[in-house]
Amino acid sequence: MEDFAQLSRDYTRIEKAIDYIEAHQEDQPSLAGIAGAVDLSEFHFQKLFSRWVGISPKRFLQFLTKEHAKKLLADSKNILDVTYETGLSSPGRLHDLFISCEAMTPGAYKDKGRGLDIKFGFTPTPFGCCMLAFTAQGICNLKFVRDYSREEMAAWLASAWPKAGISRNDDEAAAYGRRIFALALPDKPAPLHLFIRGTNFQIKVWEALTRIPIGTTVTYQDIAGHIGHPGAVRAVGTAVGKNPVPYIIPCHRVIRKMGIFGNYGEGKSRKKAILGWESARTA
Repeated sequence: MEDFAQLSRDYTRIEKAIDYIEAHQEDQPSLAGIAGAVDLSEFHFQKLFSRWVGISPKRFLQFLTKEHAKKLLADSKNILDVTYETGLSSPGRLHDLFISCEAMTPGAYKDKGRGLDIKFGFTPTPFGCCMLAFTAQGICNLKFVRDYSREEMAAWLASAWPKAGISRNDDEAAAYGRRIFALALPDKPAPLHLFIRGTNFQIKVWEALTRIPIGTTVTYQDIAGHIGHPGAVRAVGTAVGKNPVPYIIPCHRVIRKMGIFGNYGEGKSRKKAILGWESARTA
């Protein structure tokens, strides 16, 4: 079983390295320069990457270029149509998530959690610590901790669900985390249930996102066209930004038309790290 605690600790340096490269990309920083920026020797920086993603830093960084993103977009043409036609969620994934999604009724949405019992907890992941919130019906929120304290994260959850009963259970959160971020699935995986709230349009966008296979990307225009609203690109972007369970619903796989990675609610560097991680597993 993966040591998520170690991978989570590694991630903080990976993110710092990505930030450094982005800030100095015109200078084409050397391996020694990147290693120095994260306070490691070249040897230990190579070792860190091998442990975190299994490939060299140089190879990983190739996955984060605009040129690579453009190639992904070219290779992913009509990928959404293909996955729907075959009836598969995401063909070819190495660690597919079999997702069963249940949307809240408009009444439950309006009641802001009245009558719901929500548990939450914190768990390490390969992309840093995250908070997971879940009900008997399924997972309702995922947020990476980033620069917030756990108390601030708990307060955010309470404000998002002001009328729900909320309690903490880190053990259950960790069990969900192991399933969500596992590198391999059991032979007969059980569906991962989601219980999410959103408008009909948002739900339609989120369902389309679950069709994007690992190692591929699509544009906001692709999503808009696929759901039958080709002129609603801006609205699609808003819906993507309101995804309540990032990574599970892979909004990080949506990028801009010219190969620009774009923003990400859980941090631009984390988006690049996740895309690089996934590319390494399908290369």
